[in-house]
Amino acid sequence: MKHILIIGIGTGNPEHLTIQAINAMNAADVIFLPVKGAGKEELAEVRREICERYVTRPGIRITEFQVPQRQTAERTYTQSVDAWHGEIAHIYGELISSLPDDGSGAFLVWGDPSLYDSTIRIIERVQREGSLDFDCRVIPGITSIQVLAASHKIPVNLVGKPIEITTGRRLARDGLLTDSTIVMLDGEQAFAKIDDPDAEIFWGAYLGTKDEIVRSGRLGDIAADILTLRAEARQRHGWIMDIYLLRKGRDFEG
Repeated sequence: MKHILIIGIGTGNPEHLTIQAINAMNAADVIFLPVKGAGKEELAEVRREICERYVTRPGIRITEFQVPQRQTAERTYTQSVDAWHGEIAHIYGELISSLPDDGSGAFLVWGDPSLYDSTIRIIERVQREGSLDFDCRVIPGITSIQVLAASHKIPVNLVGKPIEITTGRRLARDGLLTDSTIVMLDGEQAFAKIDDPDAEIFWGAYLGTKDEIVRSGRLGDIAADILTLRAEARQRHGWIMDIYLLRKGRDFEG
């Protein structure tokens, strides 16, 4: 039996790691480190820094692997994601196969493995479709939602009212449906198309890192400024990870 650890590492600040995560990293024989190409080398560097700072047990190997790009041509979104996951599952299977008997391998996951990350479902796919004998343990991490709220010094929810966590694709299609809506994976900047200028937006990019940028205010007043700021930041870094909260109303209204 081999052992797999899926470890949440927060949003890019090495100090986000929990003691449980650090102990799990030091319990592994191998830490698998994804590389996503020259444009996102900074992301790999953050993982390398985390390993350099916290991996203290002698003999732990760091194995880097290339993450394939998702192909979208002539495919629906779900078809492209399913095919992409299949490619990654094949790579994960080879990495797990390389572990010694009773050995442990660790995957480091941005934020928390349960929130808009597919490592858990890809590992499940490896178990389902292959013949490898391994078990799996998940170590939670700090999410970008928590860091966004902390950076803006706000609670995420309004008193007695629900929260929706969704994607930019869904927001563009369905509009603003709840009092507090967290939007992730918004490559289309759907907030700029929302016909509710009095809603508040709390936006953040590169959260938890030295490059963190946050802005907040009435959506109708600052949406254009966020679009400009986001475009400039993406051009400067070559990549961007951002998230925002859209809020309607106030505590104790309605």
